[in-house]
Amino acid sequence: PGWRVKRAGPEANPRLGWLDRPQRGAIGRACDRWLDGELADQFPVDRYQTGSGTSTNMNVNEVIAAIAGHEGVEVHPNDHVNMSQSSNDVIPTAIHVSSVIAVHEKLLPALSHLRGIIYERECLFSEQVKTGRTHLMDAMPVRLDQCLLGWATQLRASQRKLEQHLPFIAELAIGGTAVGTGVNGHPEFATLVCTELTQRFGIPFYPASDHFFLQSTQDTVVALSGILKTLAVSTMKISNDLRWMNSGPLAGLGEITLPELQPGSSIMPGKVNPVIPEATAMVCAKVIGNDTTITVAGQSGNFELNVMLPVIADNLLNSISLMTNALKTLTDKAMKGFEVNHGNIEAALH
Repeated sequence: PGWRVKRAGPEANPRLGWLDRPQRGAIGRACDRWLDGELADQFPVDRYQTGSGTSTNMNVNEVIAAIAGHEGVEVHPNDHVNMSQSSNDVIPTAIHVSSVIAVHEKLLPALSHLRGIIYERECLFSEQVKTGRTHLMDAMPVRLDQCLLGWATQLRASQRKLEQHLPFIAELAIGGTAVGTGVNGHPEFATLVCTELTQRFGIPFYPASDHFFLQSTQDTVVALSGILKTLAVSTMKISNDLRWMNSGPLAGLGEITLPELQPGSSIMPGKVNPVIPEATAMVCAKVIGNDTTITVAGQSGNFELNVMLPVIADNLLNSISLMTNALKTLTDKAMKGFEVNHGNIEAALH
């Protein structure tokens, strides 16, 4: 997405009369080469760098300019590739664009998939009464479908929060340049870049209503991370419920049997561990830790710039990716295939 932000620049600047056609074409083709999977070895800059992400932005500018130069087109990394831009608005924009795309195209579909499977399964268990439990102790009876609906409602709450928050993340800092004033940039540049990104991704993006807010703080990203943390907490609860219900098979609860994905421990051949809920719980722990890092980084908005942008980007995108993959795996390898041990449930209930 950072490259797509750069790709949008040469589409916007010619309309403003600030790039000639050869320069626009050369910059665009260079970006397309990277988007096609080339040039990965041209970026040696570590993700942990100066807090503005200037090292990465300039690395990108220089690679694009060098490729254009190989075509015989004179392109300067600052004057042309970085025209109407600064690292201080490009990097926050890249964080927002990449987050919106990842949540919209990957995380939300994974959440919907898990909820859909839970709804499919709960319909089968409307007459199965089981022992309720509070404090891990026997409590009043509940229906199995009520337990599953509780899980689905947890997930739906996080999904709604993500959907409601995405428009705030879709507001972009681009156009604020160095300190939020837009110095050295065209006043229409941000609108044209957002139009280009909207057309390219089919997701509405908007110019910042206040560039000072989006460049000096990362509050909207911190809020997004908080929603991801809540989703992780919910998913860990569901994973641990599955582990407890699956426990046994003789000396535990034994209410369900999860699919056998890793039969046999290293020393007990007959033992089948709940590997998918355990792996999911570990992912959730990592996402909760990522949120702590993002929270600390979010308070580093010193005057006109947050100076922990790279670590925010790294942890935020890591959280979205991890939760997406974990939800898919939990759905397809555990939730979809567990079997109910009606005899064990009935014996404990009576």
